[in-house]
Amino acid sequence: MRPRGAEFQGGGDATTNPMQPDYSNLYAMRDVDWNDPTIEEIARARGVDPVEAVLDLMLENEDQLFVQPIVNVEKDDVLGMLKHPRTLATFSDSGAHVCQEMGSSLQTHMLSYWVRNVQAFTLEEAVRMLTFDNASAWELPDRGLIRTGYAADLVVFDADAIKPQMPTVVADLPGGARRLVQKADGIAATIVNGMIAFENGDSTGNYAGQLLRGPLGRA
Repeated sequence: MRPRGAEFQGGGDATTNPMQPDYSNLYAMRDVDWNDPTIEEIARARGVDPVEAVLDLMLENEDQLFVQPIVNVEKDDVLGMLKHPRTLATFSDSGAHVCQEMGSSLQTHMLSYWVRNVQAFTLEEAVRMLTFDNASAWELPDRGLIRTGYAADLVVFDADAIKPQMPTVVADLPGGARRLVQKADGIAATIVNGMIAFENGDSTGNYAGQLLRGPLGRA
């Protein structure tokens, strides 16, 4: 408990903001197709209190994950942002909050959900957004295109099969701390600077990457 009148300090809504429970905006994650049921819906169907529903779900599946969106909840709003010409899609701080959430599935979700399932973008449009648009915005002139003299950074994937897997929890951080990991289906190889770094989802042990800096970082 906190002292009366004390204010929370630190990381904002994603960390220390004491939000009231909103079971209509708390989802039990079942798959990666953005159609998970809310705790409110599950509780109503089972005829129990929402807290009981959460506890029952965890007893039924100890790996059950829950998602509570803070922003960008409505699909139509997200689509509007993705289509805006000033938007840089699929760029995130996916390694910054790995014990709470992570955004490494943004690219595969773009290709599976927005391209293949919803058909809001063509495959070519999405690939450009994933590669050239971000490289151009960060002024990395030798990346984002397949062209002679450019860095050989390539992802070989099956457009009909690529899809994020469900997140899993692993305890491999220092001291046994836990983090979320989310891999993908449909990716045959990830090539970094001409060397295969991942093949069928497994590391090859080739670490040919290097730190990239935009123009401000090079100054």
